[in-house]
Amino acid sequence: MEITEHIDALHLEGTRLAEAAARTERSAPVPTCPEWQLADLLRHVGHVHRWAGAIVSRGLRAPLDEAGARAAIGPVPPDAALLDWYREGHAALVDILTAAPADLECWSFLPAPAPLAFWARRQAHETAVHRHDADAAAGVPGPVVDTALALDGVDELVRGFMTGSRSILRSDRLRTLQLRATDGAGSWRLTITQEAPAVTTGETSAPADLTVTGPAHELYLLLWNRLSAERAGGIKAVGDQDLLGLWSDAAAVRW
Repeated sequence: MEITEHIDALHLEGTRLAEAAARTERSAPVPTCPEWQLADLLRHVGHVHRWAGAIVSRGLRAPLDEAGARAAIGPVPPDAALLDWYREGHAALVDILTAAPADLECWSFLPAPAPLAFWARRQAHETAVHRHDADAAAGVPGPVVDTALALDGVDELVRGFMTGSRSILRSDRLRTLQLRATDGAGSWRLTITQEAPAVTTGETSAPADLTVTGPAHELYLLLWNRLSAERAGGIKAVGDQDLLGLWSDAAAVRW
């Protein structure tokens, strides 16, 4: 996906998140994030948008320390005003990314063609996944994530987060996990050992311990631990089902 496409996705998914929140009590539980209420979700995403916006707009070459992050986020309003506060931060981030130069130099934490490409992509998926959380709190399924965005989000998770030094996806014996989208050009093979997983892309005829196939939007939510294989109508998991449990337990995002 292009930078402009990621920014468009950030705008759309952030707007959908606000729409879901607008029809939901702030105290509503978030089933996909069991320790959160909707107010916690709005605070979290509002924090992240302001934090990312500060890094991009200032061209910071290092992550904000705790004091700098607090200053960038600013005062957080009472629950009754959280939705407007979230909307302001979301709109500001979209504007910052749109106005940023293509040759922007700033800190980022996953491989990317350029820092701006990283931040546009990361914030698009941060917002899309949490939009699903807001829909879950509202109790009404939201729109399906666009296929291209879903494939891109699986790729970011698998080839970015899971292969990083902070990933804890490990196995004491070699195990292979094949992921394949049924509605787009997306196929990833993970080799899981006691080291950070190795990932290859593209089709292969080699067997895997577990092969998971399904539409991109369901793979996206499954792998971001927002949807169980049992509840995903289009997901098929053939092979070692324990690998799904390993993924659920260990495939958390760390940076």
